[in-house]
Amino acid sequence: MLVVKIAPGEQIERALKRYRNKVRKTQQLKRIRSYQEYTKKSTAKREELKKAIYKNEYMRNQEN
Repeated sequence: MLVVKIAPGEQIERALKRYRNKVRKTQQLKRIRSYQEYTKKSTAKREELKKAIYKNEYMRNQEN
């Protein structure tokens, strides 16, 4: 559970913005969505490998 302390006199919009950033950084929403259906370990590894290959190719193309 994420907790955001609100300072006295702080606007609620600013606190909500901090909360949204914290959710995004901790990837909490991604974890909740992954619990909706079961994925095999081999499938998860395959997806992770695809992402790593894509990132590597992307970075290699950025250098040129």
